[in-house]
Amino acid sequence: MAAKKYDLIVVGGGSGGLVSAAGAAGLGAKVALIEKKKLGGDCLNTGCVPSKALIRSARAIRDMRRASEFGIRDCQFQFEFADIVDRIREIQGKIEPHDSPQRFRGLGIDVRFGIFSFRNAHELTDGADVLYGKRIVIATGSSPLVPPIPGCEERRCITTENIWEMRVLPKRFAIIGAGPIGSEIAQCFARFGSHVTLIDIAPGILPREDGDMKGYVEGAFQEEGIEFKFNTKVVGVRHEPDHHVVNLERGGRGEELICDEIFIAVGRRPNIGGLELERAGIATDKGGIAINDYCQTSIPHVYACGDVTGPYLFTHFADYQARLVLRNAFFPGKKRVDYRVVPWCTYTDPELARVGLSENEARGKKLSFDVYSFELSDLDRAICDSDARGKVKVIVRKGRDDILGGAIVGAHAGDLIQEITFSMKNKLGLKAILNTIHPYPTFGESTKKVAEDWLMARFKPWMKGLFSWYFRNLLKCEILRGAWDE
Repeated sequence: MAAKKYDLIVVGGGSGGLVSAAGAAGLGAKVALIEKKKLGGDCLNTGCVPSKALIRSARAIRDMRRASEFGIRDCQFQFEFADIVDRIREIQGKIEPHDSPQRFRGLGIDVRFGIFSFRNAHELTDGADVLYGKRIVIATGSSPLVPPIPGCEERRCITTENIWEMRVLPKRFAIIGAGPIGSEIAQCFARFGSHVTLIDIAPGILPREDGDMKGYVEGAFQEEGIEFKFNTKVVGVRHEPDHHVVNLERGGRGEELICDEIFIAVGRRPNIGGLELERAGIATDKGGIAINDYCQTSIPHVYACGDVTGPYLFTHFADYQARLVLRNAFFPGKKRVDYRVVPWCTYTDPELARVGLSENEARGKKLSFDVYSFELSDLDRAICDSDARGKVKVIVRKGRDDILGGAIVGAHAGDLIQEITFSMKNKLGLKAILNTIHPYPTFGESTKKVAEDWLMARFKPWMKGLFSWYFRNLLKCEILRGAWDE
């Protein structure tokens, strides 16, 4: 069968794929975009968008329960979980046109739905049509990983793929995995009224974050009634008609947990099944597609970006990689991926955001560094908002204004981390933040407060002595000048 030819074929209609396709079409390239299910990928359909809508509803309930803290004597409310799910779908419907087939066809892109696999390094087929691409981008994303727990049936468990189909709030909700996704879901459902048990083999939540930062989040979870079972292994599951039994092992002792639903959030796996990568000679690594620093696979004209490659499974990182793919695929010269400055945020309450190295990571690399921090309990705006939990922490190379990393735990952390990210990316340092005017009163002042601490730490005792001598003698000079003038 004759192959239809394109300048670029994009496989996958998530963030990385959509950016690649739209960007190439904007350059005048002939583009085909292939998607198995729906455009928008995990972010729109099962990830970022629905989860943030869920978090906002949960926060509204929390705020109403805290009404007395804001001087409101009485606040009565009621809700149905099904209405919250309907709101999520409505929000997805408002955003969906941004990722619609009509929009991308309007850009001149040949949008195709179905399962395509490689015939060779340049061609893909669904068995009926053959598409030839001078260049190809693989952006097929990832899916929730359900580990092989004895007795556990994947269809009887909840993941990010099907949680949005729930319309009845579980009274007893077991969550396996205390990483970012498990933590966000745990807090939401606790606020809706579920009794949530958060289970993890690790000693606490968010294992990649420093203890002093995630401690604020753990404290909030405890206040909201979330039950912890850390250092705990799930050794089996038994599904009953109207409930589930989770068998746990902790400290050499076994116990049973009875729940109405089980949510599994222990990681994700790259979506490479059915692509027949071996026919094109495309190498894999740790279950995903192996790429070099230019986002090229083992076949130079085939690129990959987003979750299917790792190491950062974020929509914004897929977007960044996709733009790099366009740069390297269509223009002379090559630009490397910069893994040094990748921000992320866990949208718990308080939020926890980070960029660059954590304090633990800097110590593990045996770097010489200083740590500067500022508690939000001393920030005027945080006090006004009755939301003063958390702090800002910046890791700086010892003796230099070189930011190695930063973390923020508190309200709006995901927004506030951008100033540190921008400074790191452009090698501006804390001095640039200090010299920038920040409006008062805002949460954004918190990063300036850290910069002030950094500046004061640079003043050595001998410097203070010198200034003291200067001001004393300046005063004598002023007295003598006054006497002379008289």
